Amino acid sequence: MIAIADRISGVEEYYFSKKLREIAQLRAEGKDIINLGIGSPDLKPADAVIEKLNQTAEKNNVHGYQSYKGTPALRSAFAAWYKKYYQVDLNPETEILPLIGSKEGIMHISMTYLNPGDEVLVPNPGYPAYAASARLTGATCRYYSLNDKQGWLPDLEALESTDLSKVKMMWVNYPNMPTGTSANKDLFKALKSFGARHEILICNDNPYSFILNEEPLSMLSAGLSDYVLELNSLSKSHNMAGWRVGMIAASEQHINNILTFKSNMDSGMFLGIQKAAVVALNLGDDWYASVNKTYKERRAVVWQIMDTLDCSYDKDQVGMFVWAKIPESIADVDVMINEILYQTDVFITPGFIFGDNGKRYIRISLCAPVETLEKALERIEHIKNK
Repeated sequence: MIAIADRISGVEEYYFSKKLREIAQLRAEGKDIINLGIGSPDLKPADAVIEKLNQTAEKNNVHGYQSYKGTPALRSAFAAWYKKYYQVDLNPETEILPLIGSKEGIMHISMTYLNPGDEVLVPNPGYPAYAASARLTGATCRYYSLNDKQGWLPDLEALESTDLSKVKMMWVNYPNMPTGTSANKDLFKALKSFGARHEILICNDNPYSFILNEEPLSMLSAGLSDYVLELNSLSKSHNMAGWRVGMIAASEQHINNILTFKSNMDSGMFLGIQKAAVVALNLGDDWYASVNKTYKERRAVVWQIMDTLDCSYDKDQVGMFVWAKIPESIADVDVMINEILYQTDVFITPGFIFGDNGKRYIRISLCAPVETLEKALERIEHIKNK
C-alpha cells in the first residue's frame, strides 16, 4: 500500500462520518433509526430561491466556470445582508469573499496563514473542524477551556497569563456550537483587542446567529482590523446546507491572501446557486420568523426528551441544538448514548466529540419534525418507565 501523508496521519475520520455508517448498517438490518445528531436542516429553502435556481439552470451559457470571487451581485447581497441585520458596513468588492461552504473556508484560512510550528487556539468544547484543519497544516492546537461556570465564554485573562508568542490564530464560534451560548458585543470588543495586542488572527465562525436568536450579532460590529475575520453561511439560516454557500468577511488584505489559496482549490460556484443565494439574502423578516417558529415548536419536545433523561440545560440557548448535562448517576456518556441507540433506535450526539469539556454532556438536533421528535420521546419514555 502507498503510505498516507504525514499531515493526515494525526487526523481522525469525522465522528459523524463513522457513526452514519453504523446507523446505515442498523437501518439495513431493518431498524427504524431516528437520527437526532447532525444539524442538517430538513426544511427546504424558500420557494423563490428554488424557483430562481430552476430558472437559471434552464438557460444557456450559465453552466461554465465562474469567478473565484463570486458574482458582484452575490457579494453586494452579502454586504446588504450584513448592513441590515448586523449593522456592519462592508465593501462588496474588497471585503467579502463567497465560499463553496464555510467549512471549506476554515481550511482555506488555515492553509493561508498557518505553518508547522505555529500554534492555534481552539475551543474545548468546539467544532472538530478547527482542530483538524490546523493539524493538516502542521500547526499545533492549543485548546482553551469553555465551561458552564464561565458561561461558555473564553477566559482571556487566563490566556494572557500564558506564553502566546507562537500563537497565530484563534478560533471562536458565537453564537456557540455545541453549547448554544449567544454572542455579545462586549465579548467581540474584548476579542478584537486581544487579537491586536498579541498579533493573533481572531476567526469567528458565525452560521447560527439567526436560529432562535432575537439579536443577530457579528464580531465585525466591533470594526474591521488586521486581526479579525468572520465566516458566515446560508446553511442554517436559509436551509441551504447542501447548496454550499458561505462567505468570509475581512479586510481587503485578508480577502486577497485567502483568495490566493482558494483559487487553487476550486473553480467557482455554479451561477444558478449564486443567483438563488441572492434571492435568499433578500428574503424579509417573515422568512426568519417562520423558520424560528418551527424550531421553537421542535425545541419544546427536545426539552421534554432532556427532562425524561434527567438532564439539565439552559433554556436561553440559541441555535439549532439543545446542549444538556447528563445526571451524576450516569458514569459514561458513551455508554448512555449507545444504550439509547440500541434500546430505542434513537441516536443522540455525545458531547465528548467536541472536546474533554463536553464529556458530561449530550446534544440533540432540532432538525427533525415534531412528529419524529415525539416518537423519539415516546421510545425513551418507554425504557425509562420499565
